[in-house]
Formats: sequence, C-alpha cells, structure tokens
Amino acid sequence: MATKTEPTRILVLGGGYVGLYTAFGLQKMLRANEASVTVVDPQPHMTYAPFLPEAAAGAIEPRHVVVPLRRVLRRCHVLTARVTKIENERKTVTVEAADGHIEQLNYDILVVALGAVARLLPIPGLAEQGIAFKTIGEAIYLRNHIMTKLDQAASTLDPELRKRLLTFTVVGGGFAGIEALAELEDMTRFATRYYENIDPEDIRWVLVEAAGRILPEVRETLGVYTVEQLEKRGIEVYLSTAAKSFEDGHVVLSDGTEFDSDTIIWTAGVKANPVLANSDLPIDRRGRVEATAGLQVVGHPDVWTAGDNAAVPDLSRTEQDPTATCPPNAQHAVRQARVLAKNIIKVIRGGKAKDYYHKNLGAVASLGLHKGVADALNLKIKGFPAWLFHRAYHLKAMPTWNRKIRILFDWMLGGLFRREVISLGQINNPKEEFDRLSKP
Repeated sequence: MATKTEPTRILVLGGGYVGLYTAFGLQKMLRANEASVTVVDPQPHMTYAPFLPEAAAGAIEPRHVVVPLRRVLRRCHVLTARVTKIENERKTVTVEAADGHIEQLNYDILVVALGAVARLLPIPGLAEQGIAFKTIGEAIYLRNHIMTKLDQAASTLDPELRKRLLTFTVVGGGFAGIEALAELEDMTRFATRYYENIDPEDIRWVLVEAAGRILPEVRETLGVYTVEQLEKRGIEVYLSTAAKSFEDGHVVLSDGTEFDSDTIIWTAGVKANPVLANSDLPIDRRGRVEATAGLQVVGHPDVWTAGDNAAVPDLSRTEQDPTATCPPNAQHAVRQARVLAKNIIKVIRGGKAKDYYHKNLGAVASLGLHKGVADALNLKIKGFPAWLFHRAYHLKAMPTWNRKIRILFDWMLGGLFRREVISLGQINNPKEEFDRLSKP
C-alpha cells in the first residue's frame, strides 16, 4: 500500500460496464489526493451492448451506443492499451499500448474488469467465415456487409449465387443472437421495397441453436412463443442442432442440413477474457476470477473484480445452490460496479466491504420493431408492451444523460421518417478505390 503522503494507486483493467461505472463512482467519491485512478482498455470507449442490434439495423446512430471514456472519466487517467499479463505478487500489470510498445504499470489496488470475449469452437471454416457481434465495429461492419449482399444479389444473373448472397445465418439462440437476428431481419425485409428484383420471400434467415430452446434467461413458454413469432416471419429455426462446418461458406448442420451462406453471424456464447489465464489470480474451471460476495478476489484483498470475468456468489440463490454465481449479464455488471466503487472507498478509509446482493429482476428482449418479450417482476409480457419495456429499461440503464437524450432523439426521428437502408460498404475496405487508381 502507498505511504500516507502518496495517493493510493488504483488500476482498473477494462473500460466496459464494470470498469466505467467503478471508475466513475470512484472519481465522484474520492477526496483530493486520496487516490489516483487509471483505466486501461484497448478501446477509448465503453459499448452498451444491448443497443448493438438497433445500431446494426439503423434504428440508433452507432456513435450513440458508445460512451467516450476520456469525456466521462475526466478525473481519471485513461490508457488505450491491451492487458497481456497480471502479476499481483509484484503488483504489476503488463500492457501493450496503442503504438505497440510494452509497458508495466504498478498499483496498490487492482480492479479486474476485463469482461468476456466471444467463445469460438473448433468448427472448420468458422474463423474464416464467421462474424462476431460484441463490438460496435462488428455491428457497423455487419450492417454494411448485409446491405452490400443485397446490392450484389440485385445485380447478379447467377441464380445460385443470388440465393447464397440472400441467405443469412445466425448461430446462437441467446439474447445477443435473437435480438441481432430479429432486428437485421426487420431491416432486410424493409430494404426490399427499394429493390425491384428482390422480394421479402427471396431472403432467407436461418437460426441455429445447439440447445433444445432459445432465450434460456426467460421462462420456457416465452422461448416457445419467440420461436413461433420468428417462424411466422419466415425465419428457419433449427433447435437441438449443432453447426458442423462453415468451410467456404457451405453450412453443414448436425441433422444433415446443408446450404450456402455468405453471412454467418456467430453469437454462440462468451467466455471470460483469456488473459486471466496469464495471471497469478485464482480462476475457476470456466476461466473466471474467483471472488467473494464483497467483490474481492479470494485470497487477495487488494484485488477487486466484478462482471462477466468474475465468479461472484449469487446470494439470492446460494440457499438453494451453494455454488451459484451471478450470471454474466449487464444487469449484474452495472449493479456490482456501483457496490464495488463504494467498497473500495470504505476499505481505503479503514472500513469493511459490503456483500453484493441483488435478485434478478427478469429479462427483456427485442424481436425487432414494435415486437418483444419480457419476463420481469413475475410477469410475462409479449409484443408491443414488451418492446416498450425493453426500450425503457435499456434507456434508463444507458450511461450519461448525453447518450440517453441522443438515443431518444434517434427513436423519435425513426418514428417520423423511414429508417435508412443504404449500404456504406466502402467503410469495410476504404483503400480499395485508392489502390485501384494507384495501379498502372
């Protein structure tokens, strides 16, 4: 620990839900010269993931679903870098900075908030053909990719190529996959009105889920209802079906189904950030940092953790299951971060950390414009009311009034005018035209 004449050095690894909210809480509560706070993240912003599907579909301006770290954390130091190693015994963290140089950061208190990454499986062709859906860059890329496929399909004279271009595959039936599928299917169906030779029936959307149901976070009847609603829209749903291969865009499923698809969206689960394996902190069998209910790392009171990379005991369920941990979702991450910031302040000032306790209030999911499902407050809500509930809940949870107001205006303008369905495909390869002109 730093001497009394020096501020306590607090190092926050990650600028997502936990990192942002923890650092924001600390900068509000810390006294002058009591501590310094440094936040490290590869991106200079926090992404509010529940709004990624609407950003990809054009309902929200992409810049409005990210929160600039330097703008919000004005009393903190923000370092754009990637964590590569954690050595708590030496109180150092090794990072690779944005310009590529390696640096070691020292600390007195460490907050591990590295979150989760896409969980890839050893499926042939996945690495080459798959598109993840966890970042704003992937959401923008996917929107332009899909609209480019519509443009190409409208121009080709090859019927087999056209069919392949208009086939879109989503793997994973959790919230990320279902909301991305629903919003993007809405977008493509709306876009067909501007293509003389593409009808809504020409577009094929396929959902593949290895489990026997979708949306495991809500009660099973709502999952069944969701499947029925998707199938009414012409979406093909394969349950209890695994993807076997994606080589060269040729999809092979475990039930023998085969088809070609130029768009494969991978949302089949997440895993804790793999850099945690390169640390001397205790991790569980799922790769998460083992935490106490007070959000301190087990056996390391100077290290704190929360969110998707943390195995935090779920005190609302431990009576039924002593090994229960909080699920990796935004609801817990945001609430844990607020408790975490207060606990750090208490411990710095000689107090005791408070246990995190929060009973899950439920879950909401958008199924596209004016459609949704919600399982909250012991109520089952479907259709338009659930969609309104979804928007209200996430607007409330969105950090900063700046972003709340911008998103609200996006929705208001979207209600007055039709959504934009133009392709900005050049964003995905901006130097292509320049390179073409430079060739003799």
